[in-house]
Amino acid sequence: MLINKKQLINLQLIALLLVACNSDYIPKPRGYFRIDLPEKSYQPWQNDCPFTFEYSKMALVTADTERLSEPCWLNIDYPKHKATIHLSYKPVENNIEQFLEDARTLVYKHTVKASDINETLVRRDSAKVYGLIYDLEGGTASPYQFYLTDSTNHFVRGALYFNVRTNTDSLAPVAAYIKKDIRHFIDTFEWIGQAKSSVHQKN
Repeated sequence: MLINKKQLINLQLIALLLVACNSDYIPKPRGYFRIDLPEKSYQPWQNDCPFTFEYSKMALVTADTERLSEPCWLNIDYPKHKATIHLSYKPVENNIEQFLEDARTLVYKHTVKASDINETLVRRDSAKVYGLIYDLEGGTASPYQFYLTDSTNHFVRGALYFNVRTNTDSLAPVAAYIKKDIRHFIDTFEWIGQAKSSVHQKN
């Protein structure tokens, strides 16, 4: 039986398809745009609030202007990365237990999406800075939260949020970068008139 040119081409295509179906195919992983993160550099911040700290030079500190905001509620904004560290301050008036419980509640409401929550104790005795850092893993809206207090007069709570759709893989480098800035913030945080010291203990 003679095979014309058109039939020969069709047979060759079928053969190629059969070979391709039998070969192992590994799809390429989804790629993300490369994010360039500069070397770290910090600057001090202080105004009329009862605390001071150092923050990244690539960030901006602004007063929180939301309707329910209070004095010394601040935002540390990272405009390039659409991220914000929200800081809220409360004077302690025999209600430290309530502030601690509120901070814990706000963290653990993220357990729906968080695959794990790691807690790290902050203790700086000579500066009277004590607190807890919550590192949330998984696709949570806020991957890092913390509180700081002197246990008698002052309480500050912080939470990192991204103003973009949460994608754990694409945000991971920026989140890790800002987490280091938060640790520097905590290491340099002081109540006005207190001395410097730093101790971190992992629970």
